[in-house]
Amino acid sequence: MPLSRSLSISSLSSLPLWDQEELPVDELLLFEVAWEVTNKVGGIYTVIQTKAKITGDEWGENFFMIGPYYEHNFKTQVEKCDPPNAEIKAAMDSIKNNGCQVHFGRWLIEGSPYVILFDIGAAAWNLDRWKGDLWNSSNIGLPYHDREANDSLIFGSLVAWFFKELTDRIQDKPNVVAHFHEWQAGVGLVLIRSRKLPMATVFTTHATLLGRYLCAGNADFYNNLDKFNIDQEAGERQIYHRYCLERAAVHCSHVFTTVSQITAVEAGHMLHRDPDVVTPNGLNVKKFSAMHEFQNLHSMNKLKIQEFVRGHFYGHLDFNLEKALFFFIAGRYEFSNKGADIFLESLSRLNYLLRVHKSDVTVVVFFIMPTKTNNFNVESLKGQAVRKQLWDTAQSVKEKFGKRLYEVLLRGEIPDMNKILDRDDFTIMKRAIYATQRHTLPPVTTHNMLDDSADPILSNVRRIGLFNSRNDRVKIVFHPEFLSSTSPLLPMDYEEFVRGCHLGVFPSYYEPWGYTPAECTVMGIPSVTTNLSGFGCFMEEHISDPSAYGIYIVDRRFRSADESCNQLTQFMFSFCQQSRRQRIIQRNRTERLSDLLDWRYLGRFYIHARHLALNRAFPERFKMDRLAPPPAQGFRYPRPPSVPPSPSASLHSTPHHSDAEDEEEEDIEPYDEDEEAERDRLNFKMPFTIGSVPKSKKKQPGEYGN
Repeated sequence: MPLSRSLSISSLSSLPLWDQEELPVDELLLFEVAWEVTNKVGGIYTVIQTKAKITGDEWGENFFMIGPYYEHNFKTQVEKCDPPNAEIKAAMDSIKNNGCQVHFGRWLIEGSPYVILFDIGAAAWNLDRWKGDLWNSSNIGLPYHDREANDSLIFGSLVAWFFKELTDRIQDKPNVVAHFHEWQAGVGLVLIRSRKLPMATVFTTHATLLGRYLCAGNADFYNNLDKFNIDQEAGERQIYHRYCLERAAVHCSHVFTTVSQITAVEAGHMLHRDPDVVTPNGLNVKKFSAMHEFQNLHSMNKLKIQEFVRGHFYGHLDFNLEKALFFFIAGRYEFSNKGADIFLESLSRLNYLLRVHKSDVTVVVFFIMPTKTNNFNVESLKGQAVRKQLWDTAQSVKEKFGKRLYEVLLRGEIPDMNKILDRDDFTIMKRAIYATQRHTLPPVTTHNMLDDSADPILSNVRRIGLFNSRNDRVKIVFHPEFLSSTSPLLPMDYEEFVRGCHLGVFPSYYEPWGYTPAECTVMGIPSVTTNLSGFGCFMEEHISDPSAYGIYIVDRRFRSADESCNQLTQFMFSFCQQSRRQRIIQRNRTERLSDLLDWRYLGRFYIHARHLALNRAFPERFKMDRLAPPPAQGFRYPRPPSVPPSPSASLHSTPHHSDAEDEEEEDIEPYDEDEEAERDRLNFKMPFTIGSVPKSKKKQPGEYGN
């Protein structure tokens, strides 16, 4: 049956409508299968959780998610209910009657999608039989000691069993579309295709298994993509069976997708299949009714971070907090993959530049990367206690001072300061001042590390000598735990912390997408990324001058490590030279890019992947216009014509912050936020043609230089 051409996404005011063939969702069932459904492990959880609402809006009661059952997660995140579909209920009952457990309910997230959760432990007695089935169907064997692979086989076998029961009952009305994420869910896809079930399948890899292992081992990955002996590399790392499962899922699927162009190139070499569609990751963007609202949130949360800094650096607080900038890096503790190595080296060079130029700007850098600790650092806790005690003393003296001043003024007298503050008050204040003295430097880390001497971040801090001394213009705070609003040190959630910072720095070497800089963009916070991250490539393609919009892209693909380090240093130094007004304007521009990352826009690529899968699985029933969507030139946001994003184009060569200078800038360089935003909306076009990724080209001389 031909597909009607009526789908349009109309809820985005600043994005173009896109006509695409609409699927008859009433005659279809969509299942999304992932190990992280209701089970938070990594970034895929964010993808499926945030995408649930837009998918649910499109598919309604015909959208289901499938994942593993964990009792704690089910009790805290899922509302148990009965399946609305009789065939699904019958398929579940059949599995239960054969000695396995399956649970159904609504996942309590935005969109409240239905979830089907299979109990891995309750079905483990079938493991040996299912290993035999996998070997007979695909000649892939699993070692007994790899629990994760064995659990994936149990999960995949249950998924394939469920779909066999379901398709036997519904025949081809409605048709079934199943979307699998990552190799853990891919076992089910392999079994489904080997049993020739009448289904359309999509497989998405968010990062290739071997690519992550190679980069974690400090291999010169991008320089040797076409030179690796894939089977040998996987075997040496004892993941050959996992690699075989991933590659089998990729080649069995009707449609293969990945999350970025850089990962598409990687998949072509590692998995020997070029993706059919690139499906960038998005977020649920909540826009404020007024532009100044997110700026107010920045100011409010910046005050909370300043309070922490006052306590952490007590006794050494000889820098102006109003001129302090807060930088941060966050994510999994993968020292090289996440770029913490070149970040630390760049901070050393930035410290040198700020000192040479006698800058009055101080940069406080936070490393939010969880690792093994045994408790809070006593010195860090003491710092917050000293700050609170000093605050209480100041409030007590202020209350006495205010009361006595009020009484003197009521009598019509000019106050004598020596009488208003007595000797006891001065004694209390002196004791408070003496309490803030310390004979050690402020600690670099907020916690006691289990293996301090071998920790990569602390080892490099020792190498570059950034110990938070008075002369350093760059201060380091390593917080080796996730942030929490209940923490006695830094009582802030991650979102609040990001909004309070000035710049996020993520110079990753291996980052298939990059949710951390994307989250910064949505919150209007400038960030540093690289052209080896999916996010960096996405923004580089869409913005003619990314730095003007607060997206600084470090070249780690065509430059040496030292050159990349210098470029990152220059980005941070230029940011330090901006005036307060320039930073406010830049945050406005950064926040405008959030539309690009909205699922209401990026969800269309998943829509196209499902269309393509149905067309390939059921070509007689689902016909696609091969010319749709129409080819579109990659749009690029133009460089803003108003205030320069950094002082490189202005007369200033040193940091400047005074109100007088800001007023002078306003006279010289007029800026109209509404006018500039409207100009950006008019320049917005479809980013790139949806379709197959170009074949992997032979590497040019100088490519993958880092």
